[in-house]
Amino acid sequence: MMGPDRLRGKVCLISGAASGIARATALRFAQEGARLALVDLNAEGLNEIHREAAAQGVQVETFAGDISGEAVVRAAVGYFIEKYGRLDCVFNAVGISGRRFGDGPAHEATLDGWNTVMSINATSMFLMCKYTIPHLLETQGAIVNLSSVLGIVGGGMDFSTVAYAASKGAIISMSRSMAAYYAPQGLRVNVVAPGLIATAMSKRAQTDAHILESIKTRQPLTGALGEPEDIAAAVAYLASEDARFVTGAVLTVDGGWTMQ
Repeated sequence: MMGPDRLRGKVCLISGAASGIARATALRFAQEGARLALVDLNAEGLNEIHREAAAQGVQVETFAGDISGEAVVRAAVGYFIEKYGRLDCVFNAVGISGRRFGDGPAHEATLDGWNTVMSINATSMFLMCKYTIPHLLETQGAIVNLSSVLGIVGGGMDFSTVAYAASKGAIISMSRSMAAYYAPQGLRVNVVAPGLIATAMSKRAQTDAHILESIKTRQPLTGALGEPEDIAAAVAYLASEDARFVTGAVLTVDGGWTMQ
């Protein structure tokens, strides 16, 4: 059963909020009473999620910009602090698959593809943590970073994107390093590592008959792709006081992929 008031009044920043897992999480946070600070490059998508979340009776502020750039991150965090005066939790979910930029198997991946994926997936997350942590320390808040099962296990021939996997592994290592350093100051840092989820990013996989067949054994709990709401529920738990004794964890939400 959903805890409808776990995040009541908390100011929660979500990056990548216009689509996919982050969008579902914004709606879940709104259901649980959070005040939302939403960031995305897609201004139109931000306006849509703003309307949906605000319809649930919570305060919503948005900032459109590319958070792989330091100046933009600094401006976004400053904007939200000006609006709310505090920050209680951050969900970092910006990410790309990278194939269209040149990511792929190591011998085929381009340097531009590598740099683009690492910048958007890992550097943006570092920057968001860097500039939000001083405010989160004041509230003894929580950070939840979005990784992937591919940051833990190899994807084989079906998911052969070396930069993507490296970026998701970097997120895990970065998060655990931060968790260890900031735990004595009361700041929790955790990771959610999803399996294959039905979002726009996984459209290629959703139309590949071979991959869909393999998911029956990769994610045997349901034999199907997960839903964004499955991840949103895990993030809401880690962001809430229900997880007050949890830090440095990597919570796999993958239908059983990594248990094998």
